[in-house]
Amino acid sequence: MAEHPVLLLLGAALSVALALLFFRPRQGLVFRWIRLSRSGRQVLMEDALKHLHDCEYVGRTATLHSLSGALETSGHRAADLAAHLEAGGLVHTSDRGLELTSEGRRYALKVIRTHRLWERFLADRTGLSEKDWHREADLREHRLGPAEVARLARRLGDPRFDPHGDPIPTSRGEIPPRRGRPLPALAAGTAAVIVHVEDEPEAVYAQILAQGLHAGTRIRILDASAERIRLESDGEEQVLAPVVAANVWATPLPEDTEFTGPHERLSALKTGEAATIVGLARACRGLERRRLLDLGIRRGAAVTAELRAPGGNPTAYRVCGAMLALRREQAEQIQITRSPGGAKTS
Repeated sequence: MAEHPVLLLLGAALSVALALLFFRPRQGLVFRWIRLSRSGRQVLMEDALKHLHDCEYVGRTATLHSLSGALETSGHRAADLAAHLEAGGLVHTSDRGLELTSEGRRYALKVIRTHRLWERFLADRTGLSEKDWHREADLREHRLGPAEVARLARRLGDPRFDPHGDPIPTSRGEIPPRRGRPLPALAAGTAAVIVHVEDEPEAVYAQILAQGLHAGTRIRILDASAERIRLESDGEEQVLAPVVAANVWATPLPEDTEFTGPHERLSALKTGEAATIVGLARACRGLERRRLLDLGIRRGAAVTAELRAPGGNPTAYRVCGAMLALRREQAEQIQITRSPGGAKTS
């Protein structure tokens, strides 16, 4: 018995719809899967090249095991990836492990440049939390072409270093050697300035941030042993486990370097008390820092606590004749020295 014409038409329409759903050029599920698969392979390849360059930069041997750990993937997949990179002329295997070819090094530096420019952008132009810069830059670094990277660099003023103190490779693929030494390598009594803070692993990085240590912070090593590293920063004593301190690199300063601090925070002023602004905490970055600077929060400015809202937040401060309302978390970022006697200024 012949099939009903309506059913035939419905079946044909359904077949066409399914064909479009799966095989439509650029939009079909099969094409999307292929595109995502290729994108995933590219991300893994570029992350692998970054890992190999990181090992080369610090003088550490890169192996299939280290590659597997860095990419959080299986040893079998790491081996397949290494073979793919070697077939593409980006990596070669020696008795020392996995090594970049000149072309692989050029490619790795391109990705590293993009990553560190993104971190600089996120630190200086957004309010994103410091602990999230690296993760967000990891997501964005694979999306820009050469022209877009060049525009990003120009927008930022062609910075030389990222916010963790790492050098940003130039557009020509040049990168200076690492500066400084890890804190456990510095002798007791050494004055130094932090030049690099390692942002991985995240758990260790979180401990460093909790101590308020950033690139540019001046420190003095008070005591160094296998059990702990004791140091002074901003007039306050801090203690780090050696495994944490090893992720902080610093360059020694002259022995007669003078240290200031500790500085009080603006939030400590009571109503009617006056002070002079010393500066902003290093942890104050990006949009928040620019906002405070635009409000006149600058070194040497006179400030008086005028009025505190019920509950203590916000507080009205008079800064250089202008009245500002600041939340407690904002006032915590502003360093001050009290006026003699803490009296209100005229």
